[in-house]
Amino acid sequence: MSRAVIDLFAGCGGFGRGLEQAGFETVYVNELHPDALSTYLLNHRGRLIDRKDRHSNDILDVTRNAGQLSALADSLRDEHGEIALVTGGPPCQGFSGIGHRRTFGVTKTEIPSNHLYREMATFIQAIRPRAFVFENVRGLLSAKWLPEGEKGEIWRDVQKAFRSITFIHNGRVVGYEIRSALVFAQDYGVPQNRPRVLLVGIRSDLNPALSTGDDLVADGFLPRPTGVKPPDPVDILSDLVDPQWKSRWETTEYLRDAETEYQERMRTLSDGTVLRAGAVLREQQYSRHADHVMARFQHVIDHGHEHLPEELRTKKFNQRVIPRVWGPNGPKITATSLPDDYIHYEQPRTPTVREMARLQGFPDWYQFAGKRTTGGRRRAGDPSIGDWARELPKYTQIGNAVPVELAMAVGKHLIEILDL
Repeated sequence: MSRAVIDLFAGCGGFGRGLEQAGFETVYVNELHPDALSTYLLNHRGRLIDRKDRHSNDILDVTRNAGQLSALADSLRDEHGEIALVTGGPPCQGFSGIGHRRTFGVTKTEIPSNHLYREMATFIQAIRPRAFVFENVRGLLSAKWLPEGEKGEIWRDVQKAFRSITFIHNGRVVGYEIRSALVFAQDYGVPQNRPRVLLVGIRSDLNPALSTGDDLVADGFLPRPTGVKPPDPVDILSDLVDPQWKSRWETTEYLRDAETEYQERMRTLSDGTVLRAGAVLREQQYSRHADHVMARFQHVIDHGHEHLPEELRTKKFNQRVIPRVWGPNGPKITATSLPDDYIHYEQPRTPTVREMARLQGFPDWYQFAGKRTTGGRRRAGDPSIGDWARELPKYTQIGNAVPVELAMAVGKHLIEILDL
């Protein structure tokens, strides 16, 4: 049976990468931002999605043309048979805490991207997959369209849109059975405490092999926590530590072999080759911090933020140190789109692109297109004047991604319950 998956609002490919590790095959990808789509395609060379008719930018160009969408659905089914899965994480800036702060007083109903879940529902109705997965940020659960609105009203509208999908399949009207849950990435072995809302729909004419019981996630539509302990930061990043980082400002080759199982996995190419000392290392470029900034970082690494000398204080927010090892309750951090949010556990600097990518589960061969980072306003646009354009540098692409291992756990579960 086909394991073809369509990846909508795909970003740089965290969900897609995890699903492919689980055993799915990406046959179509949609992503509005050209840098994020370039990242996705860079890492899928030689695949069907390199064809121009198998990827798109603005989903509205597809969903608002009924004839084009129908032709695309027929073409995909002709090539791959019944599509197994459609996934999508419509942009969440209007629902997340930091996104909300950057909307400059504009209400959520005025933000165009907040309505894109409807386009995902339209796409699903045309494709008629066996299942779909919608993912978003925790803030969606309590978001209101207007300040005077009711908490959770947007989430109810999202669920209504997906429950309203119906079509004729094999001579009968079918829709989707839907369940949702708030899951935490660390429960699936991911080295982050990253909450995500996952909504899963399974076509109502199917009889999935669901487990039952009150202790299972979303009535068996989503996988149980794996019980795998997330690796500690030192086990993730120690092989990348370069004692000469301040004089080099970029490390371009591995200085030593992998020191842990996680590192070896990150350094394994698709053909099974493990990158050894001397092999090319990408995206290990360091921020050029001023001396007083590095001094502040070193104090925080050694002593925390307490008793910080006056000359090292700042009116800006205080960065958190990525600990060498997690505490007894596991990870307390979440990968963000801002490189300045965290300090390396050993060196007085912010994490590199490669290090943040590892925390998200991207292997070292995974390439990222676009700028390394950019200014806050350019990342946010200015909705107050109708400027919705957002730059999407590498750190932002990584911070926005679904952790690869969380997506892989979801993918393996769906393959099992749908008997794919």
